[in-house]
Amino acid sequence: MPTPPRSPRTTAAPRRRPQPSPGRAPRRPAPPVPRRKPRWALRAVTTLSVVVLASAGIGHAVMSSLEADIVRVDAFKDMKNRPQAGHGMNVLLVGTDGREKISPEERRKYRLGGAPCHCTDTMMIVHISEDRERASVVSLPRDSYAVTPAHVDRTTGRRHEGHPVKLNAAYAEGGPQLTVRTVESMTKVKIDHYLEVDFTSFMKTVDVVGGVRICTATPMKDSYTGLDLPAGRHTLAGGEALQYVRARHVDGASDLGRMQRQQRFMAALVDRVTSSGILLNPMKFRDVTRAVLGSVRADKGFGTDEMLDLGRAMRNFSPSSSEFTTVPIGRMGFAVEGVGSTLKWDPAKAERLFRSLREDQPLSVPRAHNPARIVPVAPQQIQVQVENGTSTPGLGRRVDAALASTGFRTTRTPVNSATTDVKRTIVAYDPRWDRSAKSLAAALPGSELRPVKGQGATLKVIAGSDFERVQRVRAEEPGQGEYGVVRGDEVGCG
Repeated sequence: MPTPPRSPRTTAAPRRRPQPSPGRAPRRPAPPVPRRKPRWALRAVTTLSVVVLASAGIGHAVMSSLEADIVRVDAFKDMKNRPQAGHGMNVLLVGTDGREKISPEERRKYRLGGAPCHCTDTMMIVHISEDRERASVVSLPRDSYAVTPAHVDRTTGRRHEGHPVKLNAAYAEGGPQLTVRTVESMTKVKIDHYLEVDFTSFMKTVDVVGGVRICTATPMKDSYTGLDLPAGRHTLAGGEALQYVRARHVDGASDLGRMQRQQRFMAALVDRVTSSGILLNPMKFRDVTRAVLGSVRADKGFGTDEMLDLGRAMRNFSPSSSEFTTVPIGRMGFAVEGVGSTLKWDPAKAERLFRSLREDQPLSVPRAHNPARIVPVAPQQIQVQVENGTSTPGLGRRVDAALASTGFRTTRTPVNSATTDVKRTIVAYDPRWDRSAKSLAAALPGSELRPVKGQGATLKVIAGSDFERVQRVRAEEPGQGEYGVVRGDEVGCG
């Protein structure tokens, strides 16, 4: 549906209604289509997906009808002494528990037992740049050491002076308003909008987009959430996706590792929505739009016009437009009496990070023109024998040297193949080493994968006449710069 232009500064001239043709009855307006109650919401990518969906051309009337079903919260009521507004838009994205809405069967299957905590499970600041060409996402650990401003406890009605808490407890004491106030006090970043979603909504939204693909270089197992993924590539449905983003006991990184997985999942979900053709399928488009917009809790100021204006400005948004990081931690296990073990931010690094948001500056440094592609297995772990499959002298040595300089463990003794008319470079591999083969093939653009049972651990490259270069590849890395920033297009599957 085309989106009519809107502007608060000008008044459009009234349009004349077309006159009916002679002898033809005037056309009656179509009856309004009844609205169904939307059922889903997006937990970790609401802001980014709203932008993508709005930019696809959905009309103002449809957006308005969906907006009517968004539950509104007054996250900024009577707030004073707020930080100075910067450039761009800052959205506080909050994921809450909500496990009481999940069926008993799903709670058992996905290890969601216990009582809901009525606190925030995930918290992120999503900064949309003023030119609408970049989104910077900063995760705020839920166990961060925080001091609340003075407030009235929403459960007991008692007034509290500021006191130490874990950051996620601010929601339990004072709801969205105290959460916003606490975050603004800690970051000095003015929050423009507030969006909140829960577990159930997250699961159903992942399902409606057909699942999200992630990959892991090592097996991931967490007995607390039930996550059990072998190394490799996986398409996760809603429940499995929830296990993936909630897992805290996969490794020693605990909550910090969990936030990295959430960031990678966000990038993968944005890639799924923008590249899979979902937005071109009217029925899927309707369902995903309702999933994103229909069941969120949002502040009163985030309405139809804001969503459409933002969407129109970001039609070319993609995973490469996004960057993800976590606020730098200065001290792990900072014990606070009556609160427990907390994470204390690094004051100097955190200040520089949030200053970048306030000044609308990118968090990542400029990339090289041809960045290395991420693959599931590091080149240093892959053994390679190179053969020259052409009559071109020295091609085998050239390919061997190029692979070795990229990190592959070549034999350094290339040989001639039995045939000399190979046109397309071949990667021959034992099926048991298929992940290594895919990583090697990624370094040889246009190459053909050829399984050979019983070949063993050493992969074979038969260089063809099409060989031009070796593409640099790398396994997953923690990120760049002092904040460990990764870009959305760098965390996908290789």
